[in-house]
Amino acid sequence: MNNLIVFAHPNPNSFGKGILDEVVKASEESGAAVRIRDLYQLGFDPILKPADFETFQRGEVPQDIKDEQENVKWANMITFIYPVWWAGLPAMLKGYVDRVYSYGFAYEYVDGQPRGLLTGKKALIFCTTGTPSDVYGANGMHNSMKQTTDEGIFKFCGIEEVRHNFFGAVPHVSDEIRKDYLRAASEIVKEHISSSKSFV
Repeated sequence: MNNLIVFAHPNPNSFGKGILDEVVKASEESGAAVRIRDLYQLGFDPILKPADFETFQRGEVPQDIKDEQENVKWANMITFIYPVWWAGLPAMLKGYVDRVYSYGFAYEYVDGQPRGLLTGKKALIFCTTGTPSDVYGANGMHNSMKQTTDEGIFKFCGIEEVRHNFFGAVPHVSDEIRKDYLRAASEIVKEHISSSKSFV
């Protein structure tokens, strides 16, 4: 099992970094190989530029995108870890998706219908929010975010099994609850890898 972990948080001391550490540990304890793409640490350029389109039109792929796509190809399992900002992905992560999950690599159109190309992979998503989970659950925000990310990105690209996890009110809850969140993240990763042995 190869787990590609894409992490998007500008603060290396964030709770999200704690989740990253737990996910890496749980993956390795479960026998998975791990690659980490810490987008802020890498200085990843999230802006899809006119030059990118020109390169694609020549049938080529910009080198930085090609490098990231090779990591996606390598993975059986893709894990996104990020804070929810304004009910969505941070701009850094959205730009990563814009540039890396490109036409001809992650999806194509056949007879006018979209077809995902990233089949045979699973996805895990860990999101932190400042808003309590019961609020986002009640007002439909969790479902909206699942629709745009799970369906609009991963399943659109052919990844059929997606598990989306929200850890709410992170700045406001007790240390004990945050520890519970970390334990939950570890258990979810181990469960996901255990159920994915047939993908190896």
